[in-house]
Amino acid sequence: MGNVLQSTRIGENRDLASMLKTLDAECRNCAPTSPLECITRCQVYKLKNELRKLRETMDNPNYIKELFNVLKNETRLHILKAIVNGRFSVSALQQELKKTGHSHSQDTINEEYLQPLMAVGLATESRDEYYATTFGGRLTNLLGAFPEFAEMLPAHSECYEETLLRALLTGPKTFEEIESLISAKIASRILKRLRSVGLIETPEERDYIFFFKSKRDPSKETFTETEHKIYDSLLNEGISAGKLAKETGLSMRRTYKYLRGLKGKKLVFIRRTPKAYGLTCKGEMLATVLQELQQIVDETWSYSQQVINSKDNA
Repeated sequence: MGNVLQSTRIGENRDLASMLKTLDAECRNCAPTSPLECITRCQVYKLKNELRKLRETMDNPNYIKELFNVLKNETRLHILKAIVNGRFSVSALQQELKKTGHSHSQDTINEEYLQPLMAVGLATESRDEYYATTFGGRLTNLLGAFPEFAEMLPAHSECYEETLLRALLTGPKTFEEIESLISAKIASRILKRLRSVGLIETPEERDYIFFFKSKRDPSKETFTETEHKIYDSLLNEGISAGKLAKETGLSMRRTYKYLRGLKGKKLVFIRRTPKAYGLTCKGEMLATVLQELQQIVDETWSYSQQVINSKDNA
């Protein structure tokens, strides 16, 4: 039975539901010689006990924020990756970290790295050895798809950046929409921070000003040849000055000059579209990882409830 749990931790693509189903089947066929053997050796018992403890931890209303802040640390992630593959004492972890050029005291390793991992249910300890929980193994496997995770977002934060990135997965949002998601007082600062690390972007300002034909009859006006070229290139759904310049082969300066003339003749009007903030390619990758982290947490919470209910009904 131990091989079942070990193979799941190492990384086969099986979700928690199928893993619990497999372990429960093993449990029904198990014939322990004593209750003590069941508690000390049974992997089903250990997994379900892990889920019960996780449920208590996850019931904290600030759990997601605390989890994200724990994960935004390269040394913790390095330790977590190590203990997914085996059990380590603090002294062994100290030697493991030295391989990457990090020299820490055993007290620092315990207090700054191991204890936070244990506090959010990613790691546990037995007989002075530390190893990843099944939950910790699943998150480690996910984070392997985005190695820059720990360095892209600020540590010890309120996780407004994470909230916004996940919200932008559904599409670009205006500043007013963003203010409704996070505090209006800090929205500009959060946007600036995410833009500085290449996670969000906005097109050039002029792309938010669109030019449209008015309903005025053009036959009542006289056109120069260039004005006619500009007017005929205007789209029914509107067009930006930049795109209009490309369509007509004119410079931006001349494009604006003739647009002003057409506007003066009331043949053209302007409509401004609010600036919208969207994800870059890297931002979409990170936002997807954050979303999947949330999904694993939700799934684990759900199955922990099933474990608790099955215990209550036993």
